[in-house]
Amino acid sequence: MRQLMTKLACSLLLLAGTGCMAAPAGDTAAQADTTARPKVYFIKEISADNLLKIYKALGRKAEGRVAVKLSTGEPGGHHFLNPALIAPLVREVGGTIVECNTAYGGGRSTTESHLKAAADHGFTAIARVDIMDAEGETRLPVSGGRHIKYDIVGSHFTRYDFTVVLSHFKGHAMAGFGGALKNISIGIASANGKRWIHSAGTSTDSWGSPRQEDWLETMAEAAKAVADHCGDRILYISVANNLSVDCDCDSHPAAPQMADIGILASLDPVALDRACTDLVRRSADPGRVHLIERIDSRKGMHTLQYAEQLGMGSQQYDLVRLD
Repeated sequence: MRQLMTKLACSLLLLAGTGCMAAPAGDTAAQADTTARPKVYFIKEISADNLLKIYKALGRKAEGRVAVKLSTGEPGGHHFLNPALIAPLVREVGGTIVECNTAYGGGRSTTESHLKAAADHGFTAIARVDIMDAEGETRLPVSGGRHIKYDIVGSHFTRYDFTVVLSHFKGHAMAGFGGALKNISIGIASANGKRWIHSAGTSTDSWGSPRQEDWLETMAEAAKAVADHCGDRILYISVANNLSVDCDCDSHPAAPQMADIGILASLDPVALDRACTDLVRRSADPGRVHLIERIDSRKGMHTLQYAEQLGMGSQQYDLVRLD
C-alpha cells in the first residue's frame, strides 16, 4: 500500500508540473520504490570549485578527446556562462569547447564570425574552440522517432570520445527554456541541422511553420540521436543563473527577473532539465512567474514528456544536495 501511495503521489506531482524527488530518510518502503530513479545533484552556491565538485559527484570520468558543449553567446548578449567560472572544469577534463554555426544570421552564422565572438567573450583564452560544422556535416541515426530518421550534426563531432554538456539553463523564445536537451540537439546540429529540427524534418533551407509540438518533438529526437551516439560517454551539467526569459542566442536578452538557483548535474538529461524547471516553479522568488510563463506559453514541458516517451530518461528523480 505504501508503494502504491508513493507511485500515486509521484504521478500527481508530474501532472501538476513538478518532479518526484527523494523520500524522507525514514520512509523505507518509499526508498525501496525509488532506487531506480536517476540522481540529480544540486549545489546552491555557484562557483568554479563547486562545478568541479558536482562533476566528480557524477562518478563518470571524461576521458580521451573531450568535447565541452556550451553556448559561446550571441554578440550583444551577456548572460552566457562566464569563462572564469568554467575554466577549471574545462581544464580538468582537458576539454575543447565545441559549437556549431547558427541558422538565423547574426554574429555567429559563419565560422570566422563565430570564432571572433568566442574570442571576444573570453572562451578562446581558456581552451581551444572548435566550430564543428566548419568543414561540413554528418548524419546520426534517430531511433524510434516519428518526425526525423536522422540528425544533422557538425562533422567534427564524431572526432570526440566524450562529451561534457555544460548548459546555461534559462528561458527561450521558441522552446520555452533551454537546458541539456536543447544544448545537445540544436547546439550540436549544424546550421542545416538546426533548420532541419526547427522545420520538424521538412527542410534544411528554412524553419518552415510546423506545429509547436512537432518541432519540440523533433528537438527531442535530435537529442536522442546524440545521446545514443555517445552512450555512456556523456554527462550533463547545468548552471541555473542569469535566469532571463531569453536565450544566449539573443543579442538583446531581457534582464533576469529572478535570483540564481545553483548548479545541477546528472547522467540523465531528462531528469536534469525537469529538476531545473521544478526548482524554478518551487522558488519563493516572485520573479519566477516570468520564466514560468515563458516555459508554459511555449509548451516547453512537452519536450521532456516526449523525450521520456522516446526512452531518453525519466521525469522522476532523486535530488541529491551536495552543500
